[in-house]
Amino acid sequence: MADKPHLLVVEEITDRMREQLEGSFTLHYASLKDDFDALIADKGDLIEAIVTNGADGTPETLVANLPNLKMISNTGVGYDSTNVALASSRGIVVTHTPDVLNEEVATTALMLLLSVARRLLPSHRWVTSGKWETAGNIEYSRTVDGMKVGIVGLGRIGNAIARKLEAFSCDIAYHTRNERPDSPYRYYGNLVEMARDVTCIIVITPGGPSTHHLITKDVLDALGSDGILVNVARGSVVDEDALVAALQEGRLGHAGLDVFDKEPQVPAVLFDMDQVVLTPHIGSATHETRQAMGDLTTENAVRYFAGEPVLTAVPECADLKKSL
Repeated sequence: MADKPHLLVVEEITDRMREQLEGSFTLHYASLKDDFDALIADKGDLIEAIVTNGADGTPETLVANLPNLKMISNTGVGYDSTNVALASSRGIVVTHTPDVLNEEVATTALMLLLSVARRLLPSHRWVTSGKWETAGNIEYSRTVDGMKVGIVGLGRIGNAIARKLEAFSCDIAYHTRNERPDSPYRYYGNLVEMARDVTCIIVITPGGPSTHHLITKDVLDALGSDGILVNVARGSVVDEDALVAALQEGRLGHAGLDVFDKEPQVPAVLFDMDQVVLTPHIGSATHETRQAMGDLTTENAVRYFAGEPVLTAVPECADLKKSL
């Protein structure tokens, strides 16, 4: 149909998302490696919507130079890779996919904590290398039961992490910009103080300028040589150079990392550290959760152009008109 709105897909989508979108849109495709100036010159007047993801986002040149762009539908709860301030100033509605991934990311955080504390990977290698037979039992690991855990960011996912930790009788604290009076967990306004008082810090705060390098050398030193850092937020939240140095020098005990500062590049020095578990940004990457995220992404786009309110606009776009 010639009158379908034109939608640009940035990077990849699933076959299911493509089928859902093709019924309502004329689709175009782009990669972050493409020449966007050429795309803007060729198709810029046509494109009214973008579908992208939290990791790749929407290049600022598209937000600024697509004259008829009306909405950006983002797969993922994080959207710091899209200039939302610029979008909202132009009246462009940005949506994301909160809630449907809360439990999965929380489970990933718990998986990393358990894997690091119980030394899962070194234990696996102990068996497969034959050392169990030749050298005897591996050294003891750490229990998570009753552990003091501090959560940096107590939003939807942070609360899901806390609920899962309750099953292990963990002593839970949290750090956010402002105290949550309705939270049952212990609040710390000072992140260094919280790091000093807990064994593990789990980072799940949004990315962006306001949280850039929130986890500093001082925080890592306060966490200490027996401490554990788990990051399932954004790599930019942690000072990665300080983290690597702390692990190398034994000032930090362990780390479970799902996100990195320059993904997919990861500091190679981490690869052979027994006290580290690394995963390739898989926090929500199960078939079931990614399907739910994709469905919400496409539904937001379809609803907008059907004249219906979108379901999950980002907070910065809450005051914008949410449908045509």
